[in-house]
Amino acid sequence: MKAHYKNHKIHTAVVSLIIISFIVLSCETKIPVIPKSDLLSLPSVTAKDFYTVVNDSGRKQLILSAPLLEQFDKADPPFSEFTSGIKVVVYNGKDKPVGTVTAKYAKCTSNNLWELRDSVVVVNENNEKLETELMFWNQEKDRIYTDRFVKITEENLISQGIGFESDSHLTNRRIFKVTAIIYPPDEK
Repeated sequence: MKAHYKNHKIHTAVVSLIIISFIVLSCETKIPVIPKSDLLSLPSVTAKDFYTVVNDSGRKQLILSAPLLEQFDKADPPFSEFTSGIKVVVYNGKDKPVGTVTAKYAKCTSNNLWELRDSVVVVNENNEKLETELMFWNQEKDRIYTDRFVKITEENLISQGIGFESDSHLTNRRIFKVTAIIYPPDEK
């Protein structure tokens, strides 16, 4: 009887030792520490189906919408990014829109420099359309520019070239290297 009791005691001790070893070893697995640099690269604000109306003195200036907005306040310099595209409808205090801007990607830095990429289309109040793959807008200086291919479509004229600069209304514009001027045929 004593032998059975002694074997049972040893068996219990061995099982207890195995369980304790398992618990100790399983606790050894540590949760990885996220480096501070990785945390700083995460957006501080994320908004889905973003939509905002910008007013000045009670008059509508523009409506900005995007499927996704990510704001990076900890970056140097801070910026907002629209990785799924952007649409801006410009009103300039008028009841009806005077222009639109669309792109499949946009980024705005804290100093109001906008970068628009991929299928950028700008339409002004005269229904003149600018198309390019990359465009910058210096909001403070009211200048838009690119060093890439541009196409400007007007009612009776299509202009193409490399490099472009203008005010945001496309009224004082200049194509640096004109590659084509096309006069569409009258369709009367």
